[in-house]
Amino acid sequence: MRKNGVRRSLPIILTLLLALMITATENAPDARAADATSRASAFQLANGMQVIVIPDRRAPVVTHMVWYRVGAADEPKGASGIAHFLEHLMFKSTEKIAIGEFSKIVARMGGQDNAFTSQDATAYFQRIAKDRLANVMAMEADRMANLRLTEKEVLTERDVILEERRSRVDNSPGSILTEQMDAALYYSHPYGTPVIGWSHEISQLDQKDAIDFYKLFYAPNNAILVVAGDVTVDEVKRLAEETYGKVPANNGMKIKRERPLEPPHLVPRRLQLNDPRAGRASFHRFYHAPSYVTAKPGEAEALDLLMKILASGSTSRLYKKLVVEKKLASSAGGWFYGDGYDSGKLSVYAVANDGVGLEAVEAETDALIAEIAAGGVTEAELKRAKNSLTAQFIYGLDSQATMARRYGWAAVVGQSVADVDTWPDEINKVTVEQVKEAAAKQLDLRQSVTGYLIPQALPSAANKTDGATSPTNG
Repeated sequence: MRKNGVRRSLPIILTLLLALMITATENAPDARAADATSRASAFQLANGMQVIVIPDRRAPVVTHMVWYRVGAADEPKGASGIAHFLEHLMFKSTEKIAIGEFSKIVARMGGQDNAFTSQDATAYFQRIAKDRLANVMAMEADRMANLRLTEKEVLTERDVILEERRSRVDNSPGSILTEQMDAALYYSHPYGTPVIGWSHEISQLDQKDAIDFYKLFYAPNNAILVVAGDVTVDEVKRLAEETYGKVPANNGMKIKRERPLEPPHLVPRRLQLNDPRAGRASFHRFYHAPSYVTAKPGEAEALDLLMKILASGSTSRLYKKLVVEKKLASSAGGWFYGDGYDSGKLSVYAVANDGVGLEAVEAETDALIAEIAAGGVTEAELKRAKNSLTAQFIYGLDSQATMARRYGWAAVVGQSVADVDTWPDEINKVTVEQVKEAAAKQLDLRQSVTGYLIPQALPSAANKTDGATSPTNG
């Protein structure tokens, strides 16, 4: 057990290390980029599968991930939730693996596994001892090509998904509002459809839907293998060719994603959800924005820095204004989601203090946004934001899982290893003028949806709509 004195000194040591790392990144960006570049290598198998290797020799373990370039935004219209549904079904059976045995086998080997679905990707991952890497690669390659789905398995899992939706969304007022706001934010694009799916469409999904979706999108030429850990590029290449390399490509697959284009947003939209389960009243705002894939050079980086200054943490302008100075809110914050294949999103929120109306919270937020759009940010604010984002990037280099996700996500939306490696340098190039321009351009009410969550019940007639009002223009 550590003595108290040692435990108290740890934050000081970490602070000093962080200061040294930030100073190094500010003074030697070229050296940092060169070091980051050496961490990952990429190549492609003959069947079209992309492979990224991130050697990390500190411990004899590896993080193994398979990413598919398919997510909820690629689903057939009317079949929402099928991407997430198939993610669950991938843990069923093949000719070699019995029903429900996949995760149990990984656990018996001393490993951990899981999966996730987003709008743009579906990914499966294992953390395992190095000497078992070949085993999990063979298992993952097997279910890439040989998944078996009986009607009973599909229907049973469909009930699981419906229960998951009830517990995570339908029983959570905040999740309901977020889902409704996303639906209102997008006019044409499928990002407005929830990843888990709409209940009435999930309940109609069947065995044929699952098999058709599997055959359409699950193939090596639509997949990315990422291995981070105690490996060399040559080791991974040999194992990948012995396992995934034997899976034939789907030559009939449309690799290029074809999704509806989002039209210009010309009017702001508003929603209000009244729900007695909500707790305190809260204000929420989403803005449609570009992502790192779709933005002009430097634009997404400027948005990252803008939201760091405006709404991230207790030193942000939003928190200091609403919580510390005005005492209108108990918490406030925001973020920039820039990882989308087709677009991104800005978000701000505040939880009102007792007795404070959401109109007052919204008015102060709008005034603050107008101030930053007109006057920009200071050099000191920008420097602190750059240091903070750069430090987060550097800390991520110490985590196998973070590295695997970082490179895998970039690849699945069409970015390169170099895009990941040079991100800190691009962040440090951003000027105060670029941040001001990004605020004025993107924090535009016409591109937004505003949501109020109010802890009270609606009249009985309105309750028939689950308490959510329809989107309104205004």
